[in-house]
Amino acid sequence: MNWKGKWRNQYGSIVEITDDARNRIEGLFTTALRDSGFFGQTVPVVGAHQGDCISFVCGGVTPTGDSVVSYTGLFREGKMETLWFVAADAAVKAEVGKPGETRKNNWWRAMTTGADTFERVL
Repeated sequence: MNWKGKWRNQYGSIVEITDDARNRIEGLFTTALRDSGFFGQTVPVVGAHQGDCISFVCGGVTPTGDSVVSYTGLFREGKMETLWFVAADAAVKAEVGKPGETRKNNWWRAMTTGADTFERVL
């Protein structure tokens, strides 16, 4: 399986895989989602692949602190079908009538998950 190229998900975010040698993944990720902590950044991607299986991760500093996102999935019918997990170190929280402030998340509040389908565009 050749993973190299640009892949776009259903929201317009792009993962560009620049190297897939030795069962490793290297590249860049740019989100199209304005409500993502990574919006406006292009962050490095590292990961692994084996046959039609793939997993990659990227991380960086967001407006509320550190965050990482990992994607794991399979190549099926010309698409990369993935589940993702985000771990966010902190979030802006506010009590009623008070301004918000950045606070560390409890580990069980730090995690979100979802699914994305990426299609090769180049």
